[in-house]
Amino acid sequence: MKKIALLAASAALFAVPAIANAQAYVQVEGGLDVAQQGGDSEAGFDYGVSAGYDYQIPGGMFVGIQGTYGDSTARDCVHDVAEAGDRSCLEANRDLAAVVRVGTQMSEKTKLYVFGGYTNARVGSSYNSPSLDATGFSDATAHHDLDGFRLGAGYEVDVTSTLFVKAEYRYSNYESDFSRHQGVIAVGTKF
Repeated sequence: MKKIALLAASAALFAVPAIANAQAYVQVEGGLDVAQQGGDSEAGFDYGVSAGYDYQIPGGMFVGIQGTYGDSTARDCVHDVAEAGDRSCLEANRDLAAVVRVGTQMSEKTKLYVFGGYTNARVGSSYNSPSLDATGFSDATAHHDLDGFRLGAGYEVDVTSTLFVKAEYRYSNYESDFSRHQGVIAVGTKF
């Protein structure tokens, strides 16, 4: 199912430029990422890139699509010094998202919008045991991909006719009781 959703989102990204009045953009972004699972949370730095298209509709409104690739430094590790320094970590890794944006042109240079769509996160776990170094099995890693949905809102300001800045809040909810709250600042260009 997730492959079909990602293929549909990719096809939409390439089909939209054919529509008149579609404005393409790319952006780099970074901000706070708070990953939560089962009541535990860990904060880190979120960074990534997004690309999309906005289509102007009558009444000062717009609708668009956006694809995002992100990653995070959010990580929670447990150390067991009594057992020769064993360490177990859980970390939020890459995050893919495809969302639909709907908003309004607040002024000639500002937009206010909401968005929602599909997201897929990779969560990694690792275990390191220095006491097992001699056996060759001192490190073990694994990852799991989690499907979910993303909701959020943002505010965009045009600095020039092609350069803009954005501030967004993103909430993502995944399988296995995993969720994220992100506050993102983005800088991008329109073409």
